[in-house]
Amino acid sequence: MWKLNTIPIIAILGVFIFLLSSPSNARLINRLQLPSPLTGPESLAFDSNSGGPYTGASDGRIFKYAGPNEGFTEFAYTAPNRNKTICDGITDFSSLQATCGRPLGLGFNYQTGDLYVADAYQGLVKVPSKGGPATQLVTSAQGTPFRFLSALDVDPVTGMVYFTEASSTYQIRDLQTLITSRDSSGSLLRFDPSTNQTTVLLKSLSLASGVAVNRDGSFALVSEFLANRIQRFWLKGPRANTSELFLQLGGSPENIKRNSRGEFWIAVNNLLGPPPPPRAPVLPLGVRVSEAGIVIQIASLAEGFGTEAASEVQEINGTLYTGSLRTSYASIIRPFF
Repeated sequence: MWKLNTIPIIAILGVFIFLLSSPSNARLINRLQLPSPLTGPESLAFDSNSGGPYTGASDGRIFKYAGPNEGFTEFAYTAPNRNKTICDGITDFSSLQATCGRPLGLGFNYQTGDLYVADAYQGLVKVPSKGGPATQLVTSAQGTPFRFLSALDVDPVTGMVYFTEASSTYQIRDLQTLITSRDSSGSLLRFDPSTNQTTVLLKSLSLASGVAVNRDGSFALVSEFLANRIQRFWLKGPRANTSELFLQLGGSPENIKRNSRGEFWIAVNNLLGPPPPPRAPVLPLGVRVSEAGIVIQIASLAEGFGTEAASEVQEINGTLYTGSLRTSYASIIRPFF
């Protein structure tokens, strides 16, 4: 089912949706402000008690939202031997992030309470349920050190951790160069906590920016920001270890999040017209799709971020929690379902 109540023109599976009107289809409820001057709540996670959201920030720390009175409070950090004097308060794309850490993708293992984090510089790390310093798990694959980890999801049944390396050539501080280069050195990987083994599932991805496993663990989705598409990698069944096109989009997809019904929300930054300069306006969207790749809803996120890019859309109890690499806050939005 298509909902034709959004603002842009977007192409999905080769079908163009022409909009008939321009009202916003979502209402901003609240903005969750990071401690100043921090930026970049790129990904969000909720614990087994629906506590949170938890999010990473530009200075290498992970914060937990503790309510409107306390706001975000420090929960963990990803870099070993992190120096608070040097690191606290740095903003995104600082050269200090290589030392202080830059947590991006987050996901809980609800069976153990551990929080897994894809850190752009520190690799795959694990934070215990009580918070504090992270344990570094994986920093390389097939003998090659990671350059830029990005997204992460945890299989709720098996505890397998799926994560992406956005690029094996560039780092996050080179993001604009990475985008203009049309790099295709990204990968989809899997970490098995029971054996501590890491497996490369897909290579040659064009900025692998998001990942989500479906509810029965039969496949994983991975987004390619530079190719405007989502690929499906089969984990089980007769097509296991093969991939196929799941969804072709008219904009650049970032994180993918599974909701309680087994559907997926994809953050898509639809370009207004031809490819723009680095800081030209974008129109952030949330695209909700079924396990079969059928588009159910397209929601404008402009109410939450204006013309800033959205990095994630996550549905909790009928409300959308959205993140962004560029802003100093996460937004809570109620869409029209």
